[in-house]
Amino acid sequence: MKVAVVGATGMVGEVMLNLLKERNFPITELLLVASERSVGKKLAFNGKDYTIIGLSDAVTAKPDIAIFSAGGDTSLEWAPKFAEVGTTVIDNSSAWRMDPTKKLIVPEINAHELTKEDKIIANPNCSTIQMVMVLAPLHKKYKMKRVVVSTYQSVSGTGLKAVQQLENEIAGIQGEMAYPYPIGRNALPHCDVFLENGYTKEEMKLAREPQKIFNDKSFSVTATAVRIPTAGGHSESVNVEFENDFELAEVRKILSETPGVVVQDNTDTNTYPMPIYAHGKDDVFVGRIRRDETQRNSLNMWIVADNLRKGAATNAIQIGEYLIENELI
Repeated sequence: MKVAVVGATGMVGEVMLNLLKERNFPITELLLVASERSVGKKLAFNGKDYTIIGLSDAVTAKPDIAIFSAGGDTSLEWAPKFAEVGTTVIDNSSAWRMDPTKKLIVPEINAHELTKEDKIIANPNCSTIQMVMVLAPLHKKYKMKRVVVSTYQSVSGTGLKAVQQLENEIAGIQGEMAYPYPIGRNALPHCDVFLENGYTKEEMKLAREPQKIFNDKSFSVTATAVRIPTAGGHSESVNVEFENDFELAEVRKILSETPGVVVQDNTDTNTYPMPIYAHGKDDVFVGRIRRDETQRNSLNMWIVADNLRKGAATNAIQIGEYLIENELI
């Protein structure tokens, strides 16, 4: 399996390389691809040094799979070029997510939709992935009507520049700003750019992507996305109104039996999900599971995941594993 990692020098690219090694992904040839300013540099993988190549050379090499994490503009320009030479592209940007001709995949939920004809496959937004992992089995059982989500998102979701800003502020160093305001000791209700409707792009991703993943527009999602000074891991406060009533014990049982989901929910021992414990893990953690006492058939939950792993790199690699296992490449 000839595999290209596009955006290999970025934060998600680095995690992807670690995961390819951890998960023993079947690689016979690895291509590390980045922007022109990185071409020619060396990058180590699994005890061997690789020379970074450019996108044109990567297309010429005709990899079987190209995992993209290089931004939407790069994906829009280059993913079709890879697809034309027979490469299956798994794209981590927002470029193709809402394209009606492309599939938006969380393997545990809808990988069965994939076929050999799918040459550009979209990876959902990090905040969407962790939310739908928990919502999917509950929607199947109780049928969702409305979801209200508030996110508490790590600076790592913005990238290296934002992580550096936080580290500089902690150290008392003046440096380049990724955000319009300080992030240390602060919370910014501003993830991605603002749109004409007053929401940010991140908030609208959370509203639209779940409907596409579930292939179901019978429920609605409204979101407020907030950036907080944590170095890794996104958290979400999620309120769900269902068509049908539920028992909390059954909800916990359903979630505890859901692959990829871990229930941490014992207030007697102060057991609940936190980014510090989700770091470096591929599971999605859920806790603070309780009935909304102000609204019929409604549930409150707290959901946490490592946004660079299941929220990005792990999900993309799981898509690749599914394609190989089911001989779709």
